[in-house]
This record gives sequence, structure tokens and C-alpha cells, in this order.
Amino acid sequence: MAIVEHYLHPVGSGATFVTHRNRSPRVDESAYIAPTAVLCGDVTVGPHSRVLFGAVIAAEGGSVEIGANCIIMENSVVRGVQRHPVRIGDHVIVGPHTHLTGCVIEGDARIATGAVLFNGARLGARAEVEFGAVVHVNTVVPSGIVVPMGWFAGGDPAELVSPNDWERIRAIMGPLDYPGTVFGVSQPPGSTAMPDIARRYARSLALHRYDDVYDGGQVSSQ
Repeated sequence: MAIVEHYLHPVGSGATFVTHRNRSPRVDESAYIAPTAVLCGDVTVGPHSRVLFGAVIAAEGGSVEIGANCIIMENSVVRGVQRHPVRIGDHVIVGPHTHLTGCVIEGDARIATGAVLFNGARLGARAEVEFGAVVHVNTVVPSGIVVPMGWFAGGDPAELVSPNDWERIRAIMGPLDYPGTVFGVSQPPGSTAMPDIARRYARSLALHRYDDVYDGGQVSSQ
């Protein structure tokens, strides 16, 4: 027989919840959202998951879905973007100071402190990304694979490269098309795409002026 647990405090009391692009966060009543955490836009947090102090979860044109029994630790940034929503499966630990943008993480995975996963990346079930490692755009890390501390992962399937082998990292990065994937622009050889990138990004972020901010204690559960 299932035991019904009664919760004494509203979900996310003291946290900041933001309605962005007419979408508001949805949090299961069994989850915990710490004070000083921020949830913005089309964000879903599943049963018994925990979002700790200083974490920012933002749906910037792409949704963010966090499954059950996940832990998003202190000062992590999780961002869904246009064309690349974030999907985090069940039983995933995201370490402090990580940065996840537009990626998919299947269940039973671990992302260690300071790791970075970029747009279009996919991490298979039971995979791990160690401290300070980088999973580049459009990269697939197969199930059960560990990206070592500080290493680079790029390609489909991912090639794991030591941070000392910059020539190999640069060769892998080129075809993965970071500017096109992340910013939707091309960068002609010998020129910079930064003016176009900055203008596009500024126009997108201007939509925040229409946001509504409210205390997490008022949020409705799923």
C-alpha cells in the first residue's frame, strides 16, 4: 500500500520563479527547490528531485525537463535553447558549477563539478563526465563511457582527447560547427562572427523585459 507523504511547506519557498515567454515552471510537490535557486520559463522538475542553492534553470526558447530523483547542485546552470531543449532523465547527479546547454542526459548518469555540455550533446545512460571535462556540440557519449577529468569529448560517437592535444581537439571541433549550432550563424574564414552573434543574442534576451517574477512558495505543483 502506498504511503501518502504530506508536505508542510510550499514547493520552492523563497526561491525565484519566473514566467518567461508565457510559460511558468512546474515542480512536483515532492521536489525541493532551495532558496536562491532560480527557475525561469518552461521548466519541469520531477518527483523527489532537488535543486540546490544558487542553481539557475532557464528555458530560453527551449524547454528544460528534469526527471525523478535528480540532484542539481549548487551554482549549476541548466539552459534550454531554441532547437535544443534540455532533457535530463531519472537518477542524474549534476555537480556544482556545471554548465549544461541544450543537451540530453539519459538516466543514471553523473556530471561532476565544473563540467560543460554544449548544444546538441547527448550523454547515454550510466555515462559520466568527470571534473572540468567538456562535451562539445553535437557530440554523443555512449552509454557507460566516462569522459576523464579535464578531457575533451567530440564527435558521434565521442572521441576522448587529452587537453594537451590541442591540434586534435581543433580538428574535431571544426566539423561540429559551434557557431552554427549555438548561434545559428556562419563564420567565414579569416573573419569574426561576433557582431552578428551579439546582436542576435541581445534581441533574444530582450524578451526578458516581459517576464513576471514571483516567489517560489506560490508556485503550483504539477
